[in-house]
Amino acid sequence: MDWLSTLSSGGTVEWRRAVVALLVAFGLTQGIAGVYMLTFRGLSYSRTIVQSMAMGSIITCTLMLAVGNNIAAGIGVAGGVTAIRFRTTMRDPRDVVFVFASLAIGMASGAQAYGAAIAGSVMFAGASLLLHVTGYGSRRQPDGLLRFVAPAGQAGAESAGAIARILREHCRTFSLVTLREAAQGTVMEHAYQISVHHPDLRVQLVTSLQGVPGVEDVSLMLQEPTLDL
Repeated sequence: MDWLSTLSSGGTVEWRRAVVALLVAFGLTQGIAGVYMLTFRGLSYSRTIVQSMAMGSIITCTLMLAVGNNIAAGIGVAGGVTAIRFRTTMRDPRDVVFVFASLAIGMASGAQAYGAAIAGSVMFAGASLLLHVTGYGSRRQPDGLLRFVAPAGQAGAESAGAIARILREHCRTFSLVTLREAAQGTVMEHAYQISVHHPDLRVQLVTSLQGVPGVEDVSLMLQEPTLDL
């Protein structure tokens, strides 16, 4: 064990402090990663982002332990980090916030500021869960954009009543956003922003409109603001 004593400048106490700091950083960021997985909404879920939270905290904690109060070591570490080019881009700002929170916890643990690390992680996790449960920042958006072609002139006036009745029956709200002539004025292209009473009524809405005489090319493009394709 002489070689181990030689490598550890501060004795076994320094090793114990390092192990405790690394375990605290890893454990706290596991909680942050769990909150991220619980509150994630979208399609572009990345397992590597979750893993990078835990690994990033270990790295920052190790750097803080290595630097300590040594200014020269801190300058050297800063120079080494700036030499590394991180080309990975994150499309969601929320992912950046979670990764940055994990790095901050690792820094606090490496500085042995365990109170700040624990309080910060608990506050961050609690705030994330609260914002997720309350839906803070979300706005009611239309379910989708409804497009179809209807006859113009007298034939269009006859089908307009049936179209309005179907929209009122299936939609909570509907708003005409585009109305233009097509096929040399023989038909009119309609575009509505709609919100249906229930998702199950979307198919019935399209089917009902297709049954109106003269109505063709019915399409409903759904939009989900929380999903990232």
